[in-house]
Amino acid sequence: MPLNVDEIPNLGKAPSTSDVILKFIRDSIADGSLDEGEPIRQDDVARLFNVSKIPVREALKRLEAEGLVEFHRNRGAIVTSVSEPEIAQIFEVRAILESNALRLSIPFMTDRTFGKAQAYCDEFAREDDVARWSELNWQFHSCLYEDAQRPYLVSTIRSVNDRLERYLRVQLTLSHGKETADREHRELLAICRTGDVEQAAAFLTDHIMQACRSLLHHLPARRR
Repeated sequence: MPLNVDEIPNLGKAPSTSDVILKFIRDSIADGSLDEGEPIRQDDVARLFNVSKIPVREALKRLEAEGLVEFHRNRGAIVTSVSEPEIAQIFEVRAILESNALRLSIPFMTDRTFGKAQAYCDEFAREDDVARWSELNWQFHSCLYEDAQRPYLVSTIRSVNDRLERYLRVQLTLSHGKETADREHRELLAICRTGDVEQAAAFLTDHIMQACRSLLHHLPARRR
């Protein structure tokens, strides 16, 4: 019987077991289900997914590389605790990388880019699910960098954002954080439409660092 190529699934794109477990643990860290300093018991995760500990260990090693998990002797894997000075430094790295990506991208932006960014803005404004805010925030930002044609740079930016996601969720829920982000996203998009590279990069840097200052202002009370 001849094979219908169109009906054959691309198994190369199917998530592996370790991919699924990695996403589960990453999401649990981001939404606070797994708190800073909390151990991640490999046996419990393997039992939950009805798998051996091998894919669990693979997922944890990848999360270690992302800075979300660290291994301690006699304790195993635990959720990384990030100090406030470290959070500030990660935000600074994010601002540097993202403003550079935006500079490279703006000269090649099209109406399609602006349309996608506008759609993400509108969806972000309508969304009531806190768990979706940080992902929509990333989708808006990243679509502004796609035209730079720098996939490695965007991948690095994503890794930095993954490291900050649990804190971004906190920041977006504090002191009208969502409303501020929505307004500033729209202002940033308007500047991008003008093609003013330096003004857009400066605005983006301020947008990111203001989010950092807002988070650090409220974080000590939440950590007590």
